[in-house]
Amino acid sequence: MDDKTILHRISELVDEEHRLRSAAQDHESGTDDEAKEHLRALEESLDQCWDLLRRRRAAREAHGDPEAQGARPVSEVERYLQ
Repeated sequence: MDDKTILHRISELVDEEHRLRSAAQDHESGTDDEAKEHLRALEESLDQCWDLLRRRRAAREAHGDPEAQGARPVSEVERYLQ
């Protein structure tokens, strides 16, 4: 997966996240457990994409191979301290 594809996926996830949050604010949906779980999964996917993109850019800056970078598991990405 190249940077452009990752950025496109991030954009798609952000759009969907905004749609879900907007629907929840409008009381259309988003308050049930299924909607909350879907939003949590979206946030985790976004974290994975951003992590992958950062590591690819870091590899490129260090004259490494960005293609050698792969997505880390959610459990690893979610343990990072902000």
